[in-house]
Amino acid sequence: ARVRGLFVKHTRTGNPLVDSVAEHQPASTAAYEQYLHHAYRLAPAGLVASALLARPTDARVFLWTYAAVAYYFSSKMARLIILLGPAASALGGVALGLPVDYLVLDALADLGSSFLAARKVPPPGKKKPVAKWRGRLRRAATFWMTWIWSSRLGAVARVAGGAFALRTLVYPKAVEFKDYAYQLSEGLSQPSIMFKARLMNGEEVIVDDYREAYLWLKKKTKKDSRILAWWDYGYQITGIGERTTLADGNTWNHEHIATLGRILTAPEQEAWDIARHLADYVLVWAGGGGDDLAKSPHMARIGNSVYHDFCPDDPTCAHFGFYHGGRPSPSMARSLLYKLTQAGLQPSVELDSSRWRHAYSTRFGKVRIFKILNVSKESKAWVANATNRLCDAPGSWYCPGQYPPAIRWLIAKRKPFRQLEDFNTGPQDESAKKYTEAYHKRMEESASSRRPHQRKTNVRKLGCYRLESQLPAEKDYAGGETAASVHAAAHFAKQRGRKYVAIARVHSDGHAFAFDARPSPPSVDDAGCARECHDDPAFSCGCADAGCPAEIKRMPDEEYKRRWVVYALESQPSHKSAPSKKKATKPRSEL
Repeated sequence: ARVRGLFVKHTRTGNPLVDSVAEHQPASTAAYEQYLHHAYRLAPAGLVASALLARPTDARVFLWTYAAVAYYFSSKMARLIILLGPAASALGGVALGLPVDYLVLDALADLGSSFLAARKVPPPGKKKPVAKWRGRLRRAATFWMTWIWSSRLGAVARVAGGAFALRTLVYPKAVEFKDYAYQLSEGLSQPSIMFKARLMNGEEVIVDDYREAYLWLKKKTKKDSRILAWWDYGYQITGIGERTTLADGNTWNHEHIATLGRILTAPEQEAWDIARHLADYVLVWAGGGGDDLAKSPHMARIGNSVYHDFCPDDPTCAHFGFYHGGRPSPSMARSLLYKLTQAGLQPSVELDSSRWRHAYSTRFGKVRIFKILNVSKESKAWVANATNRLCDAPGSWYCPGQYPPAIRWLIAKRKPFRQLEDFNTGPQDESAKKYTEAYHKRMEESASSRRPHQRKTNVRKLGCYRLESQLPAEKDYAGGETAASVHAAAHFAKQRGRKYVAIARVHSDGHAFAFDARPSPPSVDDAGCARECHDDPAFSCGCADAGCPAEIKRMPDEEYKRRWVVYALESQPSHKSAPSKKKATKPRSEL
């Protein structure tokens, strides 16, 4: 699916697992500017200059080809911008090097040669009998241009002009680029599981919940313990916690990841019936932000792509989510994930104490760990048996393994996920084809409803705010593409019956809240606030995390790096004549 996404016209690959990763979305202008900085503007000039002012050589043709291919692939997938880095650097060097060659180096060579030997102006040549005045004009122009360009005075002027340009134009930009590169490298190299924050009483703290949870697993659980968690945290659990996790960032086994999604989004009893045969503990991220509840719609879609009985009529699983005011839908309220993250926090949410026992919660509630009760000893022993691992050779590290017999009923429900084109096994069967087409249709309908020319909404900007805590406590959340587009976010707020919407854009996705009360002061006005929206550059949509400019630093009182741009929804102009006429002639059912 990752390869397929590079060659299709739409931004969806058809694989909900691949589509759930932000880095797999198309690169935006902001992403190019963030990672390439000045090279993003210089590279096109260097490409044109090298193509027009220099004759083709093997090296130049290779550079042009490399730049074109790298730009194409990076425009399809944001994480591939890294491929464009070398080409952009080389072409940026060409754009800077050619003026330096002509204005400074060649001038110095001319100036040096003028002192070593007398420079002779070439003879004018024979006059043509026709158009004598044209010949004289041409010879005069050639003489003066040659004299001005090659004379000592001309060479000195060129050197002086080049030096002035280097000092006033190039040098400040070079310093700015160097500082930006160091800032960006520092920001990208900071640990993502620890950050500073400030409590309501003003106390500054280090939020170390994630590392704290993994160390608890290492110290308080048996070495053969198995941890059920979403695949995002697999490497951290294995590397820091030194415990076996059911999945990690190696997401090639789509069906296995889908099984995890099915467990976490299934009703509590069904989830326990499966989990007790696979794991000893369940670890979930909670506490807001990018926690597991925010990722749960992706989990449902990924699970349903293999187990079609979860959302039989909707590949996007739109029924799995939240209603107005944060009230969970019935399928969400029944799910294991919702109960694990909300039990003990919401009075109406309870976990069955005969199936799960709360084992540990971190200081700030970012991670919760639960012990699975009545774990099947037979299934655990069966999985641990080397003969059931299906290793390619005795003692080999490559062991695809098998699921224990006790959950073969679940595995029998699997419908192996197939792309529109599967290069290894041929075309899709009819069932897989219908599923993929329905998925694309639903996603396209969702995207079409957010396009600015179809869903224009009148909004008025109120201001830009640093902290999520400045927004009202009662609010509705939206993520994905909706939260990168001003008109889509405003339409979301209108559907929820809210008066205001706050947007913090990452790249082609982001975070948005709809609410009814004005944010609390103070507001800010910086480069993060001015970042344009993905759907309409006339509006600003703020920034979040990697989408913020490098000069925007996370302050001690900020849990996340955000700039929330808040808009007030204005009343829409009414169009009564055409709709009323259509409604009178073609009545429709309320359904």
